[in-house]
Amino acid sequence: MAWREQILKSLKKNSRLPYARYAQLATVREDGRPANRTIVYRGFLQDTSKLTFVTDRRSKKIGELRANPSVELCWYFPQTREQYRIAGTMRVVKVDDEDEAMLRARGEAWKRMSDGARSQFAWPFPGIERGVDDSAFSPDPVTADLPPLEEFCLLVLDPERVDHLSLKSNERTVFSRSSEGEGEPTAWDRLRVNP
Repeated sequence: MAWREQILKSLKKNSRLPYARYAQLATVREDGRPANRTIVYRGFLQDTSKLTFVTDRRSKKIGELRANPSVELCWYFPQTREQYRIAGTMRVVKVDDEDEAMLRARGEAWKRMSDGARSQFAWPFPGIERGVDDSAFSPDPVTADLPPLEEFCLLVLDPERVDHLSLKSNERTVFSRSSEGEGEPTAWDRLRVNP
């Protein structure tokens, strides 16, 4: 997984920029129109090529992913002037998921977050009109020793194609996976293309 190692190098070289962990996720709305938003990279799933993120189960992206799990992520690293476009399918791991390994990964992601980030899952329903009383946005701290709230979901992106563009060197490499059945790909094809 040469592209995975490249992303880890990009993250390291951009580590002084906290926003280098932010990427844009594109999904398809139920009416067929595109939707795009910023999400925060939370790490690779163990030693796999799957990337993880978190979201609120009440967000619109959950319905979009249920209708169509195909996504594309666009991730730009300003320090090294690199762009990654990662296309694949997104799995949503909820509180009632039947896969024990995925539930453990969900719990681990919950524990790695800050109290403030965890507390956002106790806020009122996303997207509804905000009233004048802001006290609902200052709940008691939600600490790591508490189990993940029901609203907390782990997103797991299983890449099928990774397009890496270096604007510094004007080099572009496309990685596409070839696999048999479920699980990790048996091989990744690598093709250098014109930028």
